[in-house]
Amino acid sequence: MAGRVEGKVAFITGAARGQGRSHALRLAEEGADIIAVDFCEDIKSVDYPLATREDLAETVRLVESLGRRIVAREADVRSIESLRAAVDAGVAELGRLDIVSANAGILSNGQSHELSEETWGDMIDINLSGVWRTCKVAIPHLIAGGAGGSIVLTSSVAGLRSYNGVSHYVSAKHGVVGLMKTLAQELAPHSIRVNSVNPTQVDTAMIQNESMYHLFCPDLENPTRAEFGAASAATILLPIDWVESIDVSNAVLFLVSDEARYITGVALPIDAGALII
Repeated sequence: MAGRVEGKVAFITGAARGQGRSHALRLAEEGADIIAVDFCEDIKSVDYPLATREDLAETVRLVESLGRRIVAREADVRSIESLRAAVDAGVAELGRLDIVSANAGILSNGQSHELSEETWGDMIDINLSGVWRTCKVAIPHLIAGGAGGSIVLTSSVAGLRSYNGVSHYVSAKHGVVGLMKTLAQELAPHSIRVNSVNPTQVDTAMIQNESMYHLFCPDLENPTRAEFGAASAATILLPIDWVESIDVSNAVLFLVSDEARYITGVALPIDAGALII
């Protein structure tokens, strides 16, 4: 069914690469115009390189190649001013806002008592408070539009269960699920639905890096992608190593489409059975 979000505008954070770019392209394929933001700088407490300006420019190119409009800005989810400027500029140019994908996030690891305050603080500020800030600047536009809307928050299976070595990530992602449920209650009178996607490991730069390889393969000196894949597969019920960004994007598309018009307050696992293994 083509055109499932035809004529709508979606605001996506963390859109320069990975899941965010995938969401932008999937929604654009189905008729949406895009407001895309990303930080485009590295963060000291994160062990892998983050997205670049070139990555964000490539997202722009790919969306435009699908015949859709896109407004892209560098913005930091730790800064409500930069987020507000980005979404305001996008709405001014594209004319409306219907969909929000609060997707931006980071991953780091360490035993709880060994995490630095900087590492803990960055995680909560980006993965939880950044989601709240994204919603805070976008919700007034959704309400003003008077046509309802849909918000999808990116959580994780770590928002529904615990994992050793990532307590700050688990805490942030549990918080996202709680925020989602409260927003669903608050925004229902405006016909704005709020849900979360809760994926297992997704094949992006967030997991494909040396730090995560060592977390999953602590007994190996130099674990490879294949060895990490085997360890990752052991945490998943279906016979795969991880899911792909498109699997999450298809879930986002469903949740923001009219096919899910009465679905709100739901944490949707895209986990290949990880939660029941």
